[in-house]
Amino acid sequence: MRLFGLLLAFIAFWSPGRAAGADIAELYRATAIVTGTREETRLKGFEDCLRSVLLKVSGDQRVLADPRLAPLLAKASNLITAFHYHDRMSGIPIHDEQGTHDRPFDLTCDFEQGKLDAMLASLGEKPWTAPRPSIALFVSVRNGPSAFVLAADDRDSAIMREAFAEAAEALAIPILFPKREDLRRIGLDAGSLPRTGLPVFDAFAGEIGGSRALAGSIVWSDREMGWVAEWRFFDGRGTAIWQVHGVNFDKAFQSAMRGVAQILSGNGDPPAR
Repeated sequence: MRLFGLLLAFIAFWSPGRAAGADIAELYRATAIVTGTREETRLKGFEDCLRSVLLKVSGDQRVLADPRLAPLLAKASNLITAFHYHDRMSGIPIHDEQGTHDRPFDLTCDFEQGKLDAMLASLGEKPWTAPRPSIALFVSVRNGPSAFVLAADDRDSAIMREAFAEAAEALAIPILFPKREDLRRIGLDAGSLPRTGLPVFDAFAGEIGGSRALAGSIVWSDREMGWVAEWRFFDGRGTAIWQVHGVNFDKAFQSAMRGVAQILSGNGDPPAR
């Protein structure tokens, strides 16, 4: 069969082995954007980093909505072993109207594994430290008359791919995109992709050394005042399908990767909607 006989070439945002458990410390590290280096903004940054690490280590997006989390956030500093700042405007002179108090910084925090795991346990969660497979992404985009598939070498969709990469990095999951020529050669476009079965995509992922495939589509809706996205991923028994409505594409891609992480970490399927 021509579809199965073609070897796809992919460009990876991360190498497939990057999240394969070689650097556990990276799972317990997170970065938040803060304004200035004052204590009040630093403490808020600690809380944001704690949320990020709890999500990344557990793989379970439901932890962020757990009502028991709120009082624990104030204890974030007790779990941090080290932190440092990076000036996001490094190299740009400080002006009177843009002093260090208002300057944006990346605040990176390292969390103590034992204490973080204990906090997860208090929330009924457990760490997901198993190797994280590389995910090949097959995503169609439709906005009015414009329709295309996200491709590694498509300059027009670079912003969307970057947003997807950020969503994946937040969960330490490697991702891959096909090139435009690959899509043409296998006959995949924005019209056929949503109708193609998930096993076909999983077979493509296997051919190029990837582990799994995520298929999805996002469509702009004037009525919803945002994107409507649907995602498909094999959950070990069948195809898990979930949707998100009326969001920007950052949130749509975040929904995709958080759903994948929830499944892979053994925390069940994401809510259908």
